[in-house]
Amino acid sequence: MPRKRHQPEEIVAKLRQVDVLTSRGQSVADAIRSIGVTEVTYYRWRQEYGGLKSDLGPDAGHVDPSGGCPGKLLSPARSDSIARRNARCHRALKTRSG
Repeated sequence: MPRKRHQPEEIVAKLRQVDVLTSRGQSVADAIRSIGVTEVTYYRWRQEYGGLKSDLGPDAGHVDPSGGCPGKLLSPARSDSIARRNARCHRALKTRSG
């Protein structure tokens, strides 16, 4: 069975769903199981996307002037690795486009 690649919007929605379930008294492990991912995946997503509390909006893939990468949303908590990620992403985009 092929793996499912979740879109950033789906990931943020699933993280919010776990937050809601845990606030209602469900254990974190049960809440993670209910969204259909492993605990490792949940905690990786939490690390990467946990700082995103606002809606993604129509410009989610927009490149910001500070060097952001389309399709790659980064949490402010990971600012130490933003430059490395942007460089990797831009290299990947160049190889894909030509």
